[in-house]
Amino acid sequence: MKSLRSRYLALFVLAGVLFSGFSIQQAMAVPNYPSEQEVAEARKTVTKKKAMIARIQGIIVDLTVEQVSLERKALLKGEKYNQAKDEERIVAAKVDLLQTKVNSAKAEAETAQKQLAQIASQMWRDGAAGTSLNLFLNSDNAGNLLYKLGAQEKIAQSSDQIYKSAIQRQQYAKSLTDQLKEAEAELAAKSAVAKAALQDAQDAAYELKVKVDEQNALNRTFKAQLISLERISDSLMQQRIQGLIDEARQNNLPGPIDAPSLYTVGAPNTDKVETAINFARQQLGERYVLGGMGPNIWDCSGITKKSYEVAGTYIGTHSATNQFYNMAGKRRLIPIKEAVRGDLMWYSYTDDFNGDKYHVVMYLGDGMMLEAPNPNRTVRIVPLRYGDLFRYAGRPTP
Repeated sequence: MKSLRSRYLALFVLAGVLFSGFSIQQAMAVPNYPSEQEVAEARKTVTKKKAMIARIQGIIVDLTVEQVSLERKALLKGEKYNQAKDEERIVAAKVDLLQTKVNSAKAEAETAQKQLAQIASQMWRDGAAGTSLNLFLNSDNAGNLLYKLGAQEKIAQSSDQIYKSAIQRQQYAKSLTDQLKEAEAELAAKSAVAKAALQDAQDAAYELKVKVDEQNALNRTFKAQLISLERISDSLMQQRIQGLIDEARQNNLPGPIDAPSLYTVGAPNTDKVETAINFARQQLGERYVLGGMGPNIWDCSGITKKSYEVAGTYIGTHSATNQFYNMAGKRRLIPIKEAVRGDLMWYSYTDDFNGDKYHVVMYLGDGMMLEAPNPNRTVRIVPLRYGDLFRYAGRPTP
């Protein structure tokens, strides 16, 4: 199950990470994509060029939203298969246990049956009372008539007990056998459900892959068109497109989300929090540059690191993922619903604690956050986005 789940997850994450991984649903079979001639014409005037850039970026965003929808569909199908497989394993374990019990019960019933057969054979040879009488007369401890009479009664009782025990064991073995047959029928049904769920999951994953493959040529075209319009490097355009993709993914799920508490985390140091937030606010409107950490260029983890550094607090290296691990290592993670002003929040393509966090923001309270988002945006304060939001926040100053 884990390996299959990993394969699905790897496929979905890859589809989301690569800017070439977009999907077009049937409703967009003939989308209004810009032609090379239109792009060439748009380059002639600033107004047309801006409009064409906005148009292409809008298409990228729309395709990303559709991509996320297909990913979630495939993930849900995959999870249904995982659940069905879990149920199948539970019933299979039940079948195995019952089979062991049946084998044991049948062996005991056969032993009891042999004992009955021996008694019956002895009684047939010696007459109805022959067995008891023979045992009675040859008793080494027979000292008096009273003992002999008591021994005879005990022998009769013992034979009766053996008979009753044999019947009970036979009945128990039959009962277990009946239960086993029912469990085997249940297992067959569960296996059929799991098999159907696997097919659904594979179909959904294949549908996603087909759509991703279909978009490769389109995305190469969009990238080339934007490079032509904006006259920037291939790598910077890659960053810009990835920023559009990430933001579209983040906007594609309503909140709030929740998670169980991991441990007790103290209240934040309000003085340090306000110092960090005040510094970050002073950077509003400044440019996003990958790897930037001041004085007037920033990326997401650069501004969170520097802001808390000014407040005298170390939150980790210049990396969203490392800052998450730093908070986790210091036992400062809290469920998103318990986040307060100054807490850090992360975005991730996976719900796995060990998965990379591709974006980090500073929560301001009241559903607002401060971030250095991507090369298409400057440092800003915006409402919290819930798509891809990891379920735990971090508190730098408890």
